[in-house]
Amino acid sequence: MTKYAVALVGRPNVGKSTLFNRLAQKNIAIIEDTPGITRDRLYTKITFENHSFHLIDTGGIDIGKEDFNKEIKIQAELAIEEADVILFVVDGKEGLTQNDFIVRDMLVKTQKKVIVVINKIDSKLARDHQYDFYELGFEHYQNVSAEQNDGIYDLLKEITKDFKEEEEKEEDNVLKFSVIGRPNVGKSSLVNALLNEERVIVSNIAGTTRDAIDTPFTYYGQEMIVIDTAGLRKKGKIYEAVEKYSLIRTLRAIDRSDVCVLVINAEEGIIEHDKHIAGYAKDAGKAIVIVVNKWDTIQNKEEELKRMTKEIRANFSFISFAPIVFLSALTKRRIHTLMPEIQKVYQNHKKTIKTSLLNDVINDAYALNLPPTYKGKRLKIYFCNQTQTAPPTFRFQVNNKGLVHFSYERYLENKLRESFDFEGTPIVIQFKNKGEEEI
Repeated sequence: MTKYAVALVGRPNVGKSTLFNRLAQKNIAIIEDTPGITRDRLYTKITFENHSFHLIDTGGIDIGKEDFNKEIKIQAELAIEEADVILFVVDGKEGLTQNDFIVRDMLVKTQKKVIVVINKIDSKLARDHQYDFYELGFEHYQNVSAEQNDGIYDLLKEITKDFKEEEEKEEDNVLKFSVIGRPNVGKSSLVNALLNEERVIVSNIAGTTRDAIDTPFTYYGQEMIVIDTAGLRKKGKIYEAVEKYSLIRTLRAIDRSDVCVLVINAEEGIIEHDKHIAGYAKDAGKAIVIVVNKWDTIQNKEEELKRMTKEIRANFSFISFAPIVFLSALTKRRIHTLMPEIQKVYQNHKKTIKTSLLNDVINDAYALNLPPTYKGKRLKIYFCNQTQTAPPTFRFQVNNKGLVHFSYERYLENKLRESFDFEGTPIVIQFKNKGEEEI
């Protein structure tokens, strides 16, 4: 479980996006010489030694561009509020500027650990400014060159120095599910309907619930915890245009969940951000149920159910395994259909398949549809076993994993799903060469 969040903040063009990519070890952020090109916060999960954390990239704060900077400043403030550690990135080549002091003034008000990251130290000009940054008055400083990968290890050590090891104390038999989705799709109303009591604030103003709220309850003798993640952003006019900026609470809730209930607004339909949130849940390996809420507002329900099911399957093809539930949290129509689906996908998420039965299915699938040959060689499957649950993970021992084509891997997954009920959960397939050491 990822408990910590780290935010990158600073003025434009100091190398935040390059540093983000270097820490993430992959190219995610858009890098361009035009100051302020990174307009949206970007997120990734980073694992370093025995620690993991969410890294947030923010746009550059530039007091000289008020019209453009308003939303950038808001998202930076939200990132600072959510973060446990703040990386204040400055340009070692250029030295201190008025914008650096503006960012400094934002950060000194926090009680959080701030690391001043002096970037671009590979430049000869950086020597002229190496001591200037201590004027900012913070305790922690790290010299790096994000472009040259210099000082990154030491920076990661400093970031995680005070992180504590996570301890999972909750019992395995407690089903934890989070209610995720965009603001104002009815997440709090759905939680209230499920609990049949007013445990959380319900409001038509998006973002009323600021923090994730855990509520334990019992459903037909099964202990459960529902995590309400309605707080994707603060209430107030200035936050109404930036709903996608505050995701860390949702990411943390997803990490703590067994099942993610993705809520979609039937009135608005599917938008791109719905898919982003679903992607986080799938990437985390969680079981998923899709809920179409506010179904009471829809006319021609039978016709619309068919149309929207088709639309959801087209837009969410990457989670085609997820069941879809249509309901109204407000009127409680069809609300009774949700909990059985949550229980079912939870059981499938933790399902274990007997090795002998698994190999019978795979051998039959292989004989029915032989993999294609490549340069005279054909993939052979010697043995298959399940290595873990949540999500179910299967390891195939083969003659040469380089011969595995993505279409044949998809065929094997489909056969597993046809033979064993894995509705609602992703499954992971791994290939290992015969004689290869355990992963």
